[in-house]
Amino acid sequence: MGDRVRDWQGRRVVVAGGAGFIGRHLTRALVAAGAEVAVVDDLSTGQTGDLAAPLTRTDIAELDRLPIAADVVFNLACPASPRAYQADPVQTWRTSVIGTWSLAHLALGAGARIVQASTSEVYGDPLVHPQTEDYPGNVALTGPRACYDEGKRAAEVLLYDLARTRGLDVRVARVFNTYGPGMAQGDGRALPAFIAAALDGVPLRLEGGGAQTRSFCFVSDLVRGLMALALCDAARGIAVNLGNPDERTIREAAATVVRLTGSRSPLVEVDPVPNDPRRRCPDITRAQRLLGWTPEVGFETGLQRMIIDSVGQHRPRAQAGRAGQLPGPATNLPAPHAALARAAPLSKGPAPDGNA
Repeated sequence: MGDRVRDWQGRRVVVAGGAGFIGRHLTRALVAAGAEVAVVDDLSTGQTGDLAAPLTRTDIAELDRLPIAADVVFNLACPASPRAYQADPVQTWRTSVIGTWSLAHLALGAGARIVQASTSEVYGDPLVHPQTEDYPGNVALTGPRACYDEGKRAAEVLLYDLARTRGLDVRVARVFNTYGPGMAQGDGRALPAFIAAALDGVPLRLEGGGAQTRSFCFVSDLVRGLMALALCDAARGIAVNLGNPDERTIREAAATVVRLTGSRSPLVEVDPVPNDPRRRCPDITRAQRLLGWTPEVGFETGLQRMIIDSVGQHRPRAQAGRAGQLPGPATNLPAPHAALARAAPLSKGPAPDGNA
């Protein structure tokens, strides 16, 4: 990231949701770049084991002051996996809207810039492909995904209005599917679920048949994008897509997991889930033009890193109910991947410049 890394030296940064998957990677990158960082997280889905900065444990909707006098506030505070955000849809809505209101007003009072992690879900089940930031979306106000999708849309509207009427300095990142080391295996998202199934030797479930597409961005690339967006004056008050336009079907992604793990697991088709988007791919022209940002890590390269990391945290189903018994990295794995696990050190996450 070159000069942009040096631009973070001495800056004071609050990362709300900093104990989550993306938040932990972002926090490490900011600390490595010389920023003073504080994390705010209620730990409803986050983890504390490898946090690189001090934690204030609280619901952001109840936050009454920033933990440090911040220059920049990143808002990543909201469960992102359908399983997590659907478990309590009212709380998801509260975090997305009331939590954003709270952070925005604290940032405004501190004279800080806020970077909102919005989502590609604001485009719904898109009728335009790939999706540009100007596309208003094809969305559903009801259904199990609406609490997240509409919560994020409402949060964007709130921030744009605060920028227009109160002078809030805001950047909005529309984050597409992101993957990498450190994802929770049990959160229900496709790639962690596929990897866990492949390591267990059980079928990989393709909801709706697997013909729907996604575009997976490696987490270090996303972190580079978020950090660049935060420092880009030309991106003030607008949304910017951050994702990898390398589109593939879910079936193709599952088959790649099976091949890279050396698993014999079959792919099985199961019933679709409600409101699951059929296609998802970002147009990143705006990010390229304003930020000079393009993803660098290829899908298979990133997936190999994620698989190696997953081996270290994986609990085979036969042992999952035995408290305190965690298998070694090469236990109960297909032969090709067991060899890989013995040969390669477990990943601790990508370097801040995305070239790890």
